[in-house]
Amino acid sequence: MNSCTGLVFAALVLASTVGAAQQPVETPALLNAMTTELHRAFTSLGHAATEDPKQLAPYFLSYSISDASYVGIRAQYGALVDSTSNHARVADVQVRLGDPKLDNTHGTHRSSAVNSLELPLNDDREAITRSLWMATNTGYGTALDNYLRVKTEAEVRAREEDSSPDFSQETAQTHVEMPAPPVALDKAAWETRVTELSKIFREYPDVYQNMVMLTAQNETDYFASSEGSQLATPHKAARLVVFAATRADDGMDLFRAQTFEAETAEGLPAQAELEKAVRALGTSLEALRKAPVTEPFDGPAILSGRAAAVFFHEVLGHRLEGQRQRGDEEGQTFTKDIGKEILPSFLSVEDDPTRTRFGDTWLSGSYAYDDEGQKARRVDLIDDGVLKTFLMSRLPIASFAESNGHGRAQTGRVPTGRQGNLIVTSTKTEPESELRKQLIEEAKKQGKPFGLYFEDISSGFAVTTRSSPQAFSVVPLVVYRVYVDGRPDELVRGVSIVGTPLAAMKRILATGDKSDVFNGECGAESGTVPVSAVAPAMLLSEMETQKQAQGTARPPILDMPR
Repeated sequence: MNSCTGLVFAALVLASTVGAAQQPVETPALLNAMTTELHRAFTSLGHAATEDPKQLAPYFLSYSISDASYVGIRAQYGALVDSTSNHARVADVQVRLGDPKLDNTHGTHRSSAVNSLELPLNDDREAITRSLWMATNTGYGTALDNYLRVKTEAEVRAREEDSSPDFSQETAQTHVEMPAPPVALDKAAWETRVTELSKIFREYPDVYQNMVMLTAQNETDYFASSEGSQLATPHKAARLVVFAATRADDGMDLFRAQTFEAETAEGLPAQAELEKAVRALGTSLEALRKAPVTEPFDGPAILSGRAAAVFFHEVLGHRLEGQRQRGDEEGQTFTKDIGKEILPSFLSVEDDPTRTRFGDTWLSGSYAYDDEGQKARRVDLIDDGVLKTFLMSRLPIASFAESNGHGRAQTGRVPTGRQGNLIVTSTKTEPESELRKQLIEEAKKQGKPFGLYFEDISSGFAVTTRSSPQAFSVVPLVVYRVYVDGRPDELVRGVSIVGTPLAAMKRILATGDKSDVFNGECGAESGTVPVSAVAPAMLLSEMETQKQAQGTARPPILDMPR
C-alpha cells in the first residue's frame, strides 16, 4: 500500500483475463463518478480541522458498489407463490483514520470502517456523487468517534498477544471489464418449470412442506480506493434450490434439500434430470419417516465426497481464516502450528477462487478480485498434511503481513479472510468399494456391530471462539448403518455429528478416488458469501455422534386434502 498517495486516474484501462488477449475497455460512467468523488473527498476530509489534520484526515478511503439485477421465482405445493425481478445498487464507503498500525477499526471497532447506502439506478452523475458525499460524511463521523475510543483504549489496555497492524500494505490494482448485462431468461418458461417441480411432491403425501426456488443474479462490482485501485468485475450466478420437509410419528422433524448451481440459468440441469432428483428427495423423506432412531455412537465411519466437502468446510476451513488467529476472543486453533502436521500426510488442502469449475461442475466460490480490491489467488494451505499459511484479508496477523486475495464480505460488512473454493486432495486413494470393506474391517477390529456411512450432510456450525469449546456440529441428512455380519445397510435418522476438530481430522485413514462438490452460502462475521468445497470420500477410524432433539409436536392431525 502507498499511504496517502492520492488517486491514479486513467481514461482507459486494460481488462486482463486469464488465457485471453487484453482488450481495452472504456471506464464505465459509474466508476468514473466514484473515482472523481473519492479523490475530492480524500483530499479534503480532515484538513479543515482545528486539531492536527494529519491525525484527522483519512489515510485510506474506498468506495465499493454492487450493481446487481436479480430474478427470483418460487413455488410451493405445486403452485407459483412469487416471481420477482429487481435491480439494486448499493455502495459501501470505507473510511480509515489514524495509520495502518492503529486505526479506527482496531479490536471490537472493526465495523466502524463501513457505511452503506443505496445508489440511484441510472448513471445520473450528480445524484451518484451527492449520495456518495452523504455516505462519506456519515462514515467519516463514525470513524472519527471510534478512532478516539481506540486511542483511549490503547492507553489503558494491557499488551495484546498479537500487535500486528490493523491494515496491510498492498499494491493498487487496475482491472476493468464490461459490466454484466441485466438477467435475461424466459421468465414464463421458468415459472412453469419451477411450478411443475414443486407439483411432484403431491405424489408423496407424507411430505408436508416443499419449496422450489430459482434465483439468477448478474452483478458488477466496482471498487475505487485512495491507493489508486480501479476495478469493475462482473459475475453471474444461478441457483435452483429444492427443499422438502416432513415429521415422523414420534415428532422428529426431517428435511432434505438439494441445490443446483451454474453461471446462468441456461447452465442448470435439464427438466428431466431435475424431476428425477425431486422424486429421489420425496422417496428419501418418506423412507426417513419410517427409519429407526439412532443411538449415540463412537466408531468408524465413511463420509461420502459431498459430506466430506461440507465436513472440511466447517471443521477445517473456518479455522484457517486469518482473523481467527488474532484477537483475545478467538480460539486460535492453528496459530502456533505453522510448519506442523495437522492432517495425515496423504492430504493436502488449497483454496483457489480463480478456479471456476471442477470437472463439469461450476464452483460458486470463484471470483477474480476480492472485496478489498485484491486479485484472487490460489493459496496452498496444507501440503502433505503440514500447515503452510492462512486465508488472509488486509487484516495482518503475526508472521503474515499481506493479503492473499481472500478478503470477502457481504455488502455492508468489513471484509475478513474467508474461504472461496476449498479443495482437498489425497495421495492415498481407494475405490469406494474398497473403503467400504475397510470400514467393515475397522468396525470388527473395534468390536462394533456396524460402521456408519454418511451419504448427505447439511452444513452446521463451527465454534472457533476462546470462551467456548473448540467444537463443531453438522447435520447429517442421510445416514446408513453398514453391518459387519453382511446384513443389508439400514437407514437411520436423528444423527448429529459432534466432536473437536483436531481429533476428527487426525482419524482419517484413507480416501476415495473420486471427488464431489459442495456449493452453498456461508455466513460468518463478514456476512454471507458464496462458497464451494471439493473433497473425496473419507474413511475415519472414529466418528462421534449423538441423537438429535426429537421434538414434541405430532404430525398434522387433519389429513392432507386430496
